Amino acid sequence: CTGLTGREEEPTEEVKLGRLEFSLDYNFTENTMVVGILQACDLPAMDVGGISDPYTKVHRKTHSPTFNKTFTFNSTTFLGGRTLVMTVYDFDCFSKHDAIGKEEIYRKESHKALTSGTLSLQSEQLGDICLSLRYVPTAGKLSIVVFEAKKQKKMDVGGLSDPYAKIHLLQNGKRLKKKKNSIKKNTLNPYYNESFSFEVSFEQIKKVQVEVTVLDYDKIGKNDAIGKVFLGGASSGTELRHWSDMLANPRRPIAQWHDLKTEDQVNAELAARK
Repeated sequence: CTGLTGREEEPTEEVKLGRLEFSLDYNFTENTMVVGILQACDLPAMDVGGISDPYTKVHRKTHSPTFNKTFTFNSTTFLGGRTLVMTVYDFDCFSKHDAIGKEEIYRKESHKALTSGTLSLQSEQLGDICLSLRYVPTAGKLSIVVFEAKKQKKMDVGGLSDPYAKIHLLQNGKRLKKKKNSIKKNTLNPYYNESFSFEVSFEQIKKVQVEVTVLDYDKIGKNDAIGKVFLGGASSGTELRHWSDMLANPRRPIAQWHDLKTEDQVNAELAARK
């Protein structure tokens, strides 16, 4: 995807995720770090009713919860090259809790201000992936090239990942066919340049969707999903534009960078389109 400028030409609007007020205190006598989570303000709506349930303990139906909760970390080497990550989640009774946003305090920053402050929450970055789509109506052939991915989320203890991609062809939510590419070891910026083809008739092409999921390979446990991209007539944003460009330019490969998203983000976008 070298030379693509579509992402630069159409900057995305900054999403405001709210602010988190906190305090930091380091006791050199006892070698303890005390982190105070005071309150959050202006959190975005995460639930159907337009509210959220953020927690240290769960605070129901509010965008500006007051926590006043402290956490103590005991370590003689706590500040030695470490990073403090504070993440605000939306509680859900029936499914995985959704991350609203996070803030990171690095060691150098903590030396400068071991008191208190308010920082704007940042979204968790899952990384970007470059895909090419090509449809040949006369042959009934849909081709997808997974070129590369960049700045992927760190999934392993050593701060790297072993990423690979699964490509599903779907219709009405049902997975019809599946392909997957090779695993790239110990990298957050994998280069694949691998092509996959599906037989899709001209009558069917407007009814199908493509789901590309990037996963972190694990020898022992479950392979964890890093993020995904959903392409088709039911998608939105750059995903819908990419799909539409492919249909408007038969036989021509169309390449595009996409942000990886969580399954919850994809599902929310699809629900909003219905």
